[in-house]
Amino acid sequence: MRTTWNGSLTFGLVSIPVGLAPATKPAARQSDVSFRLLHRECLTPIKQKRFCPKHDRELAPDEIVKGWEASKGQFVLVEEAELEALEGHDDSRSIEISQFVPVEQVDSIWRDRAYFLVPGTTPAQRRPYRLLLEAMSETGTGALGRFVRTGRESLCLVRSRGEALVLETLFLSEDVYSDAEISEAVGTTEVKNPELALAHQIIESLEGTFDPTALTSSYRRDLRTLLEAKLQGEELTPVADAEPERAPAVDLLEALKASVAAAKVGRHTPATPKKKAPAKPRARSKS
Repeated sequence: MRTTWNGSLTFGLVSIPVGLAPATKPAARQSDVSFRLLHRECLTPIKQKRFCPKHDRELAPDEIVKGWEASKGQFVLVEEAELEALEGHDDSRSIEISQFVPVEQVDSIWRDRAYFLVPGTTPAQRRPYRLLLEAMSETGTGALGRFVRTGRESLCLVRSRGEALVLETLFLSEDVYSDAEISEAVGTTEVKNPELALAHQIIESLEGTFDPTALTSSYRRDLRTLLEAKLQGEELTPVADAEPERAPAVDLLEALKASVAAAKVGRHTPATPKKKAPAKPRARSKS
């Protein structure tokens, strides 16, 4: 597995050699197809120019400086050398663990990107890795820590996942919105016991096991189909979605009862995923 960072996982006097390998593909946060912006007339990729509207001309790289807008129209200039000095003050190659916590306490909302921690190549290097993996797995704990990569500090959670240790970078406390407003609104709303009992029945009737292979994207599939058809000189006729019908207002209790009944029927009937009708390819007319 290719690593993008190599160092060690440290706590107390323990140091475990590890490498950092992305757990997700580069396209995980976007479609796996990237587009270029073209001039429609000649299909030439366009260029983004750094233009100063005041002097009405394009700027050279050495004429550009970074600035933080402290107030409207007032900027604090920051030189690249100053940023490099901040980023270079810590060039340690270690993930420093500060605390072990119950892993369920670290809600997923705090977690950003995931990486595999790759063990060292020798048995002596892999033994402490395996020891920590099993200890955290058996105790249900995760390790909170920090590390520096490409001059930037990141906070992280290290946890076990099957037979591997996973590192997840964490957002800072100031980066996550508070849910106090939602909690206050929900806290003042009453739920009746019969409604809660029916909600439990719906959940029980739809219980299942998580299957990662079911995490697919119809958009990606349809986009590939569209591009492949265009590449072959075909065009797809888009199928217009039917206008959704507006559901009438229904009593919550009656809606829950109907949902329970529908779920019971569904458990005894093999479910078939609902798919949009595939677009029909038509050959491009040749003039």
